[in-house]
Amino acid sequence: MSDLKLIAKTFFGLEDVLAKELLQLGAKAIKKGNRSVYFEGDMGFLYKANYNLHTALRILMEIRRFRHIRTAGQLYAAISKIPWDTLLNRSGSFRIDVSGKSRFFNNTQFVAQKSKDAIVDQFRRQYKMRPSVSITNPDLRIVLHLSDDTLSVSLDSSGESLHKRGYRSATNIAPINEVLAAGMVVLSGWHGQAYLLDPMCGSGTILIEAAMQEMQIPANINRTAFAFEKWLNFDADLFKIIKESSLKRIRELPDNIKLIGYDKAPSAVAKAIQNVKNANLEEFIKIKQADFFKSQKPDTPVMLLFNPPYDERLTIDAQSFYKKIGDTLKHHYPDTTALMLVGNLQALKYVGLRPSKKIKLFNGKIETRLVTYQMYSGSRKKELS
Repeated sequence: MSDLKLIAKTFFGLEDVLAKELLQLGAKAIKKGNRSVYFEGDMGFLYKANYNLHTALRILMEIRRFRHIRTAGQLYAAISKIPWDTLLNRSGSFRIDVSGKSRFFNNTQFVAQKSKDAIVDQFRRQYKMRPSVSITNPDLRIVLHLSDDTLSVSLDSSGESLHKRGYRSATNIAPINEVLAAGMVVLSGWHGQAYLLDPMCGSGTILIEAAMQEMQIPANINRTAFAFEKWLNFDADLFKIIKESSLKRIRELPDNIKLIGYDKAPSAVAKAIQNVKNANLEEFIKIKQADFFKSQKPDTPVMLLFNPPYDERLTIDAQSFYKKIGDTLKHHYPDTTALMLVGNLQALKYVGLRPSKKIKLFNGKIETRLVTYQMYSGSRKKELS
């Protein structure tokens, strides 16, 4: 079987992380793009990627690529060349999503409508009946990407975004995306060399993603459905083998590895505990009600990894709040590495500490920085002398 041309979508700033994850999973011909990574693999690997990848939002399978598509007629003719009855039942349903840019088509809705007409007309000519359009629960998700006069036609093998793991039944006002949380864990460099503390844990997402990575638990072990399960060529036996093989890689956490979450809001603590339970990780992650600003470093090596409020969806006094973060790190967490995702870039100056590293990421449409602070018990000069 020849390898498929596959595309994994992700957040800006996580392309390198996703490429490395794909390499470790066994992907071929890996090439990084913008918010995406291109790779090759067979159908079994497509199943494996959806089930296992922690930093991918969705997996697309390219089925055709057309060049010199500059008119509505050429678009219609190109879509008509694909034998859609090999991909979709005549009584089935589909949806079309369009992305990219083209100087020849300035209306993505028009592109979707014209392509829909080509598919429907093909079925009418052959079978005197046509599949329907379904936005919410289609049998086939078609993705068209325009790059000037080049048209790429792909199938979405994931369905709902892969960040919807299935364990998060309870969330707070501004929950972090699971894929972004997973990327933060990788970028932090945490591998159990210290306790991992999220001092503003909210829904518990960062800790859950960290535990799943360290234990090699498939990212979507709790997910109930993927779009490829509705494909006409879906091989249920092969998917079962892929899942069983992936589950054999799961390992226990050593006793010396601890993942701890604080939140001062009782409601947040309750939600985090529930999500940890949903992920079957309550043995490894401990959540408790505590105010970070009144906390002290545990008597053990610890790394802090957290996502403080941005003053976007949660209203805070940014100057006072971020100053307290800096003061707490300085006075209560010596000899500690602290990383936080900051979406209020102006607020960084209030922390009063100089980051040793800044990584540009996006949380949805919010531009953020993952900043790293190296805290020392004395002055840094003294520490390095």
